[in-house]
Amino acid sequence: MPSPTNKTPAPPGVAIWVLVTLLWGTVFYWTSIFMLQLASARLGQGLFNPSQSDKISVYGIHIGVLIVFALAAMLVKHMIDPGAQKQIERKKAIAEGRGEQLFVSFAGSIATSFFFTGLTALTFLVSNSLFGYSASFTLPVVLLAGLFNIAAGLAASLVVGLVFLIKKTVKKNS
Repeated sequence: MPSPTNKTPAPPGVAIWVLVTLLWGTVFYWTSIFMLQLASARLGQGLFNPSQSDKISVYGIHIGVLIVFALAAMLVKHMIDPGAQKQIERKKAIAEGRGEQLFVSFAGSIATSFFFTGLTALTFLVSNSLFGYSASFTLPVVLLAGLFNIAAGLAASLVVGLVFLIKKTVKKNS
């Protein structure tokens, strides 16, 4: 039976793109709300204090935004790297234990957490009129919230990295 590390992994399909985007988009949706409230209060700018029902209502719209974003990102990635060679090489490296040792995608975590803060703010602003609540952001509030949210992104990356380390250790010892 061939070793799984010798097999060339398939590039991620639509389901993986959508599921991973929904996972991280959901994590960063909730951390972004907290960071936007924190930044708004810290700077004394904008108006952002949604109720729990507003957060959930907007989350319903945000899911649609995330799915569209996942599909668009997948198409762009396929145009840039038609054979998905970089993703395949990364999957092979991780399978062989040559991936990141502690943080999983350190730079990606920073960029993603910052980006999703802006996406969350935009989703709230666009859905403002649909649900009848008041939300307004200044650019400094969104930028500061994005910087605050980087801590959440690094924490998530660290947790995933620790899970991989524990899995690797358990696998070695068994």
